[in-house]
Amino acid sequence: MSGARVLVTGASIAGPALAHWLHRRGAEVTVVERAPDLRPGGQAVDARGVAREIIRRMGLDDAVRAARTETAGAYTVDADGNVLETFSAEDDGGDGYISEIEILRGDLSRVLHDDTRDGVEYVFGDRITELTQDADGVDVTFAGGDRRRFDLVIGADGLHSALRAMAFGPHEQYVRHLGLVLAFYSVPNEFGLDRWVYDYQHQASGRSALLRPIHDAEQAMAMFSFPSADFDVDHRDVAAQKDLLRERVADLGWLTPRVLAHLDDTPDFYLDQVAQVVMHRWSNGRVGLLGDAAFSSSPMSGGGTGLALVGAYLLAGELASAGWDPEAGFAAYEARMRPIVEANQEIGRMHVQSLSAPDPDAGPAPEPDMAALMEVVERAINGVELPDYAGVPDSRSPRG
Repeated sequence: MSGARVLVTGASIAGPALAHWLHRRGAEVTVVERAPDLRPGGQAVDARGVAREIIRRMGLDDAVRAARTETAGAYTVDADGNVLETFSAEDDGGDGYISEIEILRGDLSRVLHDDTRDGVEYVFGDRITELTQDADGVDVTFAGGDRRRFDLVIGADGLHSALRAMAFGPHEQYVRHLGLVLAFYSVPNEFGLDRWVYDYQHQASGRSALLRPIHDAEQAMAMFSFPSADFDVDHRDVAAQKDLLRERVADLGWLTPRVLAHLDDTPDFYLDQVAQVVMHRWSNGRVGLLGDAAFSSSPMSGGGTGLALVGAYLLAGELASAGWDPEAGFAAYEARMRPIVEANQEIGRMHVQSLSAPDPDAGPAPEPDMAALMEVVERAINGVELPDYAGVPDSRSPRG
C-alpha cells in the first residue's frame, strides 16, 4: 500500500495533530467531528519536555507561542487573597507548575486546524453510526447518510469516545473515575488578573477554585474542582452540570460568588469527571485509538496534551514505517507509548490523592519520597524516544 485512506474521529487536539503527521507521511486523511465547528476556549493545556520537540518538528513553534496565555506564574492564596506560595513559568526550565508553553485548548486546536485544513478533509457536524471491518478495510456509515471505505480508522474523540464504545466495548470497561469533578468556563476579567494565576485550595473539604489570565486580557478562565465518589451527570446535560456546580461550591468562599455570577452567561462551560482510560490494547484490527480515547491520564496529570502530540507523531510514523500494516504499526506505537502513558497516569492519580480532604482519624501523612516522585515526573515529561523516521516519506522535508 503506497499510502492509506485514514478516517480520524475528533477535531480537538489529538485528531488534527495526527492528521498533520499522516498527511506528511503520504496518507489521504479525513477528520470527522460531531460538533458543527471547532470548540473555542477550554482549559489551559501545557506542552512540556518532549512535547515541545514535537511542536518544533511540526513547524508550529512560532504559531503556538504566539497563541500562548503568556502566564508569568501562579500564586496560591488563602480565603482572604493573601499569597502563600509563588511559582514562576521559568521554574524547572519551563516544565514546572506553570509551563513555558501554556495555551488554551481551543487555541491549540485552531492552530492545528489552520495548519492542516488545506491538505486534510474536515467534516463537521457528522459522526460515525456504523462500522464494519474486514481483512482489507473498514466500511463506515455516517449519520449524514454517507457510506465510505477506509484502510484505517483512528478514534481521537476524547474520554467519552463513541468510536471506542463501538469497536472495543462500553465505557464502563475502560473509564476509571478518580473521585474528583472539574469545571471551567470563561468570565470577564473583572479581577485584575495580569499574567498571574490565582489558586485557592480549601484543604478541609478537598475543593479548589482557580482564576487564570488568557490571551484576551479582557477575559479570564475560572476553574473549580470538588470531590465526588461517583458521577452520574450526563456529560452533555449542561443545565444539570451547572446545578451540580452551584450545589457543591456555592459556600467555597474566596472569589467564588463573583465567579458563579457569570455561570449562566459564559459561552464555553465545561464540567466532567476527572477520569483515566485504562486499556490493555489500543487497537482492534484496523481500528486504533489515540489521546484521551485510548489513555486519558486526566487533567490532573498536566500531561494529556503532551501525550496526544507525542502519540500522534509516533502513531503516524510507525504506521508509515510498517507500510500501513495495522498489526505491525499499532503494535510498535503501543510499545513506544506505554511507558510515558503509565508515568503520566501515575502522576494524575497522585495529584488527585494530594487534593483529598484529610481523614480526621488518620495519623500524620508520611513524608513523600521526593527522589521517586522526581523520577516519575521525568519519565512523564521526557520518557519516550522520538525516532526521526528517516526511511518514511515526509512531504515537508527537502527529500520529501
